Amino acid sequence: MIKTILVPATGNETDAACCAAALTVARTFAAHIDALHVRIDPVEVAVAMSADGAGGTLLEGIIDGLTRDADQGEAKARSRFDEFCTSEELSIVAAPADMSAKPSAQWHVETGQEARWMASYGMTADLVVASRGIPGDNAVARSNLEALLLETGRPLLIPAAAPPRLAERIAVAWKPTPQAARAVAYAMPFMARAKEVAVLTVEEEEGRQDGAERLVDYLAWHGVKAVAERIAPGPHGPAETLLAAASARAELLVMGGYGHTRLREWVFGGFTQRVLADAPLPVLLAH
Repeated sequence: MIKTILVPATGNETDAACCAAALTVARTFAAHIDALHVRIDPVEVAVAMSADGAGGTLLEGIIDGLTRDADQGEAKARSRFDEFCTSEELSIVAAPADMSAKPSAQWHVETGQEARWMASYGMTADLVVASRGIPGDNAVARSNLEALLLETGRPLLIPAAAPPRLAERIAVAWKPTPQAARAVAYAMPFMARAKEVAVLTVEEEEGRQDGAERLVDYLAWHGVKAVAERIAPGPHGPAETLLAAASARAELLVMGGYGHTRLREWVFGGFTQRVLADAPLPVLLAH
């Protein structure tokens, strides 16, 4: 059951898609949305900027400027949050005892490194909804996505540009790994409400047992009717082949997010990296 949803409140236009997707889920499960805004630490940033030995007066000026920027960023993010709650008639709730059968929301502010705070809050959320950031300037958003995926132990939902709705057709990018199994487990509340579930695998090795039929049986025991479909790899490789198949037949892709000791050392033909970059449909990932 999904009862708490974490959403980054950056103040950027990407917040709208995240809030809308989170609200769709919150309305379905009467869940609570935690909006988290992370301010930069002006002193920390100023010290790093003045590593060349800037004087005290210059350092103070940098800190003052960064503080003003942080104040403006927080005010902008809070304004968007308030407008969202007002337009959607969301109750502002600070404790579980205050919750009703309707979705609710709460505002949080922390100061420091955004990825660290997002991961910390994400560990105590049932679901995290985060975007890829602004096109062409998404380095911070990408860092946050990687932290949320690899460091929280929680599912990460990346919405698409289209207006959100609870998916009726779901594709599972299946590979017999713990990450994929966890993604399926986290996605059960969504799959239980779906009309179609397809377990997709790419035929990477002839005769290799991928366990897709066992997954279909497992889902059936949970009341989820699914079908297994094996796809021959296309000329652009298994990652693009599977993503194209999922995009053609589903409104949500469920998959494991794979990472090794080095953060960007991805496996599954770069599938995780490709999805984090620009998958055309909403994706639910778990590591």
